[in-house]
This record gives sequence, C-alpha cells and structure tokens, in this order.
Amino acid sequence: MSRYVIGLDFGTDSVRALVVDAKTGKEISSGIAYYPRWNSGKYIDTLKNQFRQHPLDYLEGMEVAVKITTDKCNESIKKNIVGIGIDTTGSTLCAVDEYGSPLALREDFRDEPDAMFILWKDHTAVQEAIEINGKAKNWCGIDYTKYEGGVYSSEWFWAKILHVLRNNEQIRKVAFSWVEHCDWIPAILSGNTNPLKINRSRCAAGHKAMWHEDWNGLPSEAFLKNLDPLLDGLKDRLYKETYTSNKKAGELCEKWAKKLGLKPGIAIAVGALDAHMGAVGGGIKERILVKIMGTSTCDILVASKEIIKNKLINGICGQVDGSVIPGLIGLEAGQSAFGDIYAWFKDLLSWPIANILPEVKGLNENNRTQIKREIEEKILARLSKDSEQLKFRNTTILALDWLNGRRSPFADQTLTGAILGLNLGTNAPMIYRALVEATAFGSRAINEQFIKEGMEIDEIISMGGIPKKDSYVMQVTTDILNKPIKVASSNETCALGAAMFGAVAAGIYKDIYEAQNSMKTGFSNIYYPKKSNVEKYDELYSIYISLGKDLEKYLRKT
Repeated sequence: MSRYVIGLDFGTDSVRALVVDAKTGKEISSGIAYYPRWNSGKYIDTLKNQFRQHPLDYLEGMEVAVKITTDKCNESIKKNIVGIGIDTTGSTLCAVDEYGSPLALREDFRDEPDAMFILWKDHTAVQEAIEINGKAKNWCGIDYTKYEGGVYSSEWFWAKILHVLRNNEQIRKVAFSWVEHCDWIPAILSGNTNPLKINRSRCAAGHKAMWHEDWNGLPSEAFLKNLDPLLDGLKDRLYKETYTSNKKAGELCEKWAKKLGLKPGIAIAVGALDAHMGAVGGGIKERILVKIMGTSTCDILVASKEIIKNKLINGICGQVDGSVIPGLIGLEAGQSAFGDIYAWFKDLLSWPIANILPEVKGLNENNRTQIKREIEEKILARLSKDSEQLKFRNTTILALDWLNGRRSPFADQTLTGAILGLNLGTNAPMIYRALVEATAFGSRAINEQFIKEGMEIDEIISMGGIPKKDSYVMQVTTDILNKPIKVASSNETCALGAAMFGAVAAGIYKDIYEAQNSMKTGFSNIYYPKKSNVEKYDELYSIYISLGKDLEKYLRKT
C-alpha cells in the first residue's frame, strides 16, 4: 500500500501544505493559507525595519492549509500519511515561557511586537550585531563568528535576543527561553514544547546561533556575559544538543491530530530553514548551487568534509555540518532583498492609485476597485515587457541592491540602496531594468565570493516564485552569471524537501539520498546565457563592484 508524507512550508506571507506520494514524489494535493494579521500590515514598521509575526498566524494558517490539502485527498491517502516535515523562514525567533508558549499568546502581551516572532528580515538589531562582531574579534577568546562567514548579522538569533532584552523590560522579566520558528512548529505538533527538551534544529542553530561542535555547542557563558550581562544564565535555558532533519522530533499528538484531521502517531521530522530544505527538494548535490529566489534569495551549496577540511569560507552566512544533507557541510549565502526590490518599485509607482484615485470624480467604488486591482496586478509584468524591449547599451543608470541591507558577501545591514545616473529622459522601465540588473549583480557577487574561497560551481538550480513567473528577470540573471540556470519543476520545492525529510523520519528511506532519488521531480525550464549580453554585463558588473566600494561609507544608516 502506498504511503504519503506532508511537507509544511512556512514562508514570509503564508504557509503551504503539500501531500506527496513517498514512493514516487508525485504531488497529490497542496493548499495555502495567508497570515491574516501579517497581510493586514499588523506589527510592521518599515521605517524602523521592524517585521514581527503573531504566533496565531502560524497556528491558524497551518490548520487551514493542512485541511485544504487533505480535503482534496481520499480517505485511503489520509489514513496512510506517515510523516510530516517542516521548514520555516529564519532566523525567526520568539521569547517563550517555561512551558514553551510564545509570550504573545498571553493576554497581557497579545499585541506586543517584542513578544511575537521576529521575522528573518527584521533589522532592528543592527547595533547589537555590530557589537557582537566587535566583541568576537577582540575579546581575547574564540572568534565565534568564524563558522558564520566571519560576520554576524542583525537578522540572526543573538542580536535579536539582545535587542529585545535591552529595550523591553517587561519581556526581559518573563522570558524564560527563546525558540526558532522551525523548532517550535515540530514541538507544537508533537505536544512537547518544553524549551529544555525540544529537539533543536542543527540548521538554525549552526547558521544563526553560532552553535558548533568545536566549542561544544553555543558560545561560552563567558563570551555572552562579556557581551552583555543581560545574557547571563540564558545559555542554560536554551540547548546543548542539535539534530539534523533526518531525525524525529516526535510524533503527532492527539490534540493536533484532531485539529488537522489526521491520525495520531505520525512521525514529525526535526525542522530546518526553508532554503535548506528547498535545496534538497530541488536536487542539490556537491558543486551544484541552489538559488531560492523570492522576496529575498538564499544560495546554498554542500561540500564534503574532505573538501572543506579546516577551511573557513569567509563572507557567507555559515558553514554547518548537516544543515542541508546530513554528513555534508552546508554553505549558505543570500541577498536580503530580491523580489522585495521589485515590489518596492511597484508600490512606489502605485502611490497615486492608493492616494489620488479615491478622490477622482465620476468613478463609483466598483470602478475604482477594479482599476486599482488591474493596474497593481499588471505593473510588474508590463515593466518586464518594456524593459526587455530596451536596446542594450551602455546605460547611465546603475543601481545598488542593498535596499534591505546586504546579507552576502559580508553581511552589513546598515547599508542602503542607490539608483544613479538618472536624467530627464529616464523612465520607469529604465529604472526597473537597472533594479533587475542590480539584483543579478548581487547574485554574481555571491557566486564569485564562493569561488574566491575555493568552492566550485558546476551547475545552478533555481526555485521559488520568480523562476516560475518572470522570464525577464531569469534571463538577465542568467546572462550576468554566465551560466545556464535550471528551474525546478515543482511549484512547492521547499515543501517537497520537507516532505522528503518527513519520509526519512518515518523510516520509509534510510537516508535523504534515497528519498531524493525516489521523490525528485526534475526541471521545467533551462535558461541559457546570451553571448551577446555576457561581455556587456561583465563591464557593467565591474562598475557595480567599483561603485559599491566607493559609496559604501556614504550609504550606511547612522
């Protein structure tokens, strides 16, 4: 009898559920639930770079998405679901009480942003990250950033914790521990939320919390106390051991089995970050770079311990044993904004639609709503079409893609973006083209950093919303990287990777290699570089790099 697994993919805007045939990888059904509080703009302050998500969005969304998905399945399939894998954004963490309950679930903290999950792209902890980097290099002890690419980011675990502890006395008084989103969901589903007993993700701990076997886990108590006395004693309320995602976090408890309409006892895999599981779902192997291209990008490589040896890969977001495939070193890099940059430009152009259209006389409310919806839906597609028609020339317009800071190479979230070379003949498609080129130049800078550090890239696989929807962006990226880019055929690659780990945790496969071989889905498209564009983009890329170096000190937020 066939057996089935569920992949749960918690993204920035929504949660997706996917039911997969564990033997063939056939995607049986899928469902999506958008986070209602997040999508209504609650707990977001873009001017402060504050992005918080309420835990109820995750719990309610998971329940809806799973039910949508399983309602499409017959009873035989539902009865033979044997494993669940979970991926989430990260570092997305939350303060919890001694029972592992997020503080935002308490009545007195239900609308307190600091009691909620601090989303990966929240950059309120820039100052704390600067201090962590300074202390790690100068405290006369171990440099705990050395396996994090040498630079600690404000997007990560310790910086965010320290920022909240310093700025919110009430949270400081009641927070017992802290959990990553990818650890909390498996804990919820298995009914074991005790923060001292949760099976913590090797992926999140290694890449975001400076966990490493070389120093027996998290950074030392001496380092943390030296960084700030507010961290004194916290390490003992966190964790020592971590687990790769081929291990079980537990089994589906009665409470959540009833909520989801599933049978209790289903194996729950240890969670991981979305890009890392997406890389597995997309078919990552050694010397294959996987690019997850959406609101931001994550760039993932894996390498054997024999290749890495004692080498430290500088400028990336960590090298962690088992963070992608158990037994291999996972290497992560990425861009803090990719699709978010296009969305920003769309919102900029849409300002009159939101602010002036309601005042236009002669239109009823239905007309206004239809006009607004159609224009907003078509802006990016039209910009891509018109940008593609522009003649390739040595344009005066060049952009820097740091609108949400720079994640890689060498994380610096104090940086801001720029658009240069504007004149009175500049129009919207010209600017959009420069923004698309800038995001692709940022991708190339990451590739070149990997190569500079001795890593080989023979092949590139892409996945996410952009490869499926925007051929213009993909062609520009291919031309600038000067390598073919394959597009994973699955629309839910992260959820598929999570499902693969669910299958291993359930004992269907002995390891993730077997799961990949059986459940892989192939590619839907391949983009090839246009030779006529490659040399021209080489010239522009050199200018992009030079300009970035010259302007960095002027583009940092004070």
